[in-house]
Formats: sequence, C-alpha cells, structure tokens
Amino acid sequence: MSLQKVKHIAVAGNIGAGKTTLSSLLSKHFSWKVLYEDITVNPYLENFYADMSRWSFNLQIYFLNSRFQQVNEIREGEHTVVQDRTIYEDAKIFAPNLYEMGFMEKRDFENYISLFNLMSKFVQPPDLLIYLKADIPTLVDHIQERGRTYEGKINLDYLKKLNQKYNDWIDNYDLGNLLILDINNKDFLQNREHLGEVIEKIDAKLFGLFSDSDKEDK
Repeated sequence: MSLQKVKHIAVAGNIGAGKTTLSSLLSKHFSWKVLYEDITVNPYLENFYADMSRWSFNLQIYFLNSRFQQVNEIREGEHTVVQDRTIYEDAKIFAPNLYEMGFMEKRDFENYISLFNLMSKFVQPPDLLIYLKADIPTLVDHIQERGRTYEGKINLDYLKKLNQKYNDWIDNYDLGNLLILDINNKDFLQNREHLGEVIEKIDAKLFGLFSDSDKEDK
C-alpha cells in the first residue's frame, strides 16, 4: 500500500483499551489528523450509563450519525486521518450487546440495524484497522485511572460481554488490512519502547512487509 493511498487509519477496542491515547500518539508521530470519539459534547452518554434501557437507542443513533459524518469527512479530505473507534463497532458490538442484555427493544434494534446496513453501503472501510486487545483487568485499571464519573456506573458483566463480541468481530473481520495489538502490560504513553514497537508494526502493515495472515502482535 503506497503512502499516497493511505487516508484512513482506525483504532478499535473496548472501553478503556487506550484508543484515544494511541490515536493521539500516532497523530503526533505520523503527522496525521485525528478524529476522536465524541464524548465531551455527547448529549446522551451520561444519561445512558445512568439508565441504559431508556437511552440505549438514542445513544447508538447519535454515534452512528457522528461516525458516518467522520468517515465522509475522511474520504472527502486530503489528509491521512486516524479515527478513534469505527462505525462498525456500534453495529457489530455495542447495539447487539445492548439488545441481548435487554437494554434495547427488538423494534429499536431492528430499526438501528436497518439504518446501519443502508449507511454502510456508502462507507469505505479503513485502510488499516488497529485492534487493541485487552483482558478485563487491564480495561478496568484504565477506566479507573482516567476517572470519568459516568464510567463508574459500568457493569462488569457489560464490559465482559463487550470484550467477547470484540474478539468475535475481529476473528471474522475481512474488510481490509488488520493489525491486532495485545495491550496487556503495555504503556504507549510512558514507555517509548512500547510505542516504538507499535509504530514499526504499523509501518510494516502500511508498506506490505507483513503478510495478510500475520495479523497479531505476539
């Protein structure tokens, strides 16, 4: 893959995986533009964690709209962009999980999936998807460290189910180039060696030094 063709790098992972931190570091290193997940002005997020059944559909529609706009902005723009979380994660992981746990009604879930399926026809997958794979203790530690008030209400079972869905999704991901990074016992922010390893793997993926089958950081 030539540098001229690379426009969209996406960072995926569960709550607390470190997507925002890594996106920011990659943006600085590669001089990429970064599009963060909309949490600071999200009008539903705090309500959602307080009452998932009431606000799940509203939140998922908000994220679907936000990420669809981001993808369009990336493809219409001139710069390489690293995106914090993808449009696929909402439809493949968060919405199904909410439905299966009883937090979203069937009619709302079906409506959401129908809308996603329509919108996804106009979405081009990222040139490289980076998945941050983490165990539950690592996710919990990260969530506690950043201390967001609303995240203190996250149910551990909810987090576990999300992690399983993430791993299932990645096991079957076939939309394009994929790099899996095991982030347990890794600190990209404080340890330059850890970050350097990631940057080398991204360079290799973008310039074809890894085969398609060599997906995982082992």
